[in-house]
Amino acid sequence: MASRSVWKGFIRFSLVSVPVKAYTAAASGGGGISLNQLHKECNTRVQYKKVCPTHGELTSDQIVSGYEFSKGQYVVIDTDELEKLRSESDRAISIGAFVKTGAIDPRYLTGKNHYLLPDGPVGMRSYAVMHRAMAETDRCAFAQVVMHGKEQIVLLRPMPEGMFVMSQLAYESEVKKPAEFTDEVPRTEIDPNELKLARTLMDSLAEDEFDLSAYADKYTANLTKLIEAKIAGKEIVAPANEEAPQVINLMEALERSLAEAKAKKARSGGKPAKLVAPSTAGAAKARKRTTS
Repeated sequence: MASRSVWKGFIRFSLVSVPVKAYTAAASGGGGISLNQLHKECNTRVQYKKVCPTHGELTSDQIVSGYEFSKGQYVVIDTDELEKLRSESDRAISIGAFVKTGAIDPRYLTGKNHYLLPDGPVGMRSYAVMHRAMAETDRCAFAQVVMHGKEQIVLLRPMPEGMFVMSQLAYESEVKKPAEFTDEVPRTEIDPNELKLARTLMDSLAEDEFDLSAYADKYTANLTKLIEAKIAGKEIVAPANEEAPQVINLMEALERSLAEAKAKKARSGGKPAKLVAPSTAGAAKARKRTTS
């Protein structure tokens, strides 16, 4: 099934407006396996109900939104009233500045991303011109947008595929300052030989073209196997415990690590070994069998 847009509006900077639609970048069903809470005595799923202490269980149409202005006292806010507060500008991704790639500290990236695509043929040309200009000048756009009832700050980045990705940022006040932890930063003499060896080790592990798809969620793969084995009634055998890492001399650890890295690269022909992504089909079948 084709993805559905979750937001429509336009990118606005100066007098230029580019109509766009936003799609969630996160893949649905790709976040691993969810486990439900059960009653230990009978394995019945635990339910969560919305209850009023005075009148008991409530249905959705009996629930309204309210703001607590004093202890135990609320003012009710109707959804229609919220809509009246929104202006046409709330549908805009308002660009405040174009910044160099890397100007925003990665600490402020929240991990929430949306792909932005042109909304209809009218915006195709302006979208393409904006993308090309930003890509060729190596710039991103810092902007503000109202999404999910809250004003967000975002970063628009041109992607090689010809589209934009909009990444949500945290506000300055939402991120802890490094100064809070500087007292715990080590201040020690650095051995030049250890530093040289550490750099050599890093060079041996360096990759000019990093492939994220080479890394997979091994925990989800193991959990899938566990679920399938339990459904099949098999005995669960715990894997052998790995030996705890021994605290050894730093120079010795660096030398051993470098030797292992060189050997591993030689075995793989100079390329990093790829990990096979686990199949989630088995887990999906398991969930289907348990719910049928």
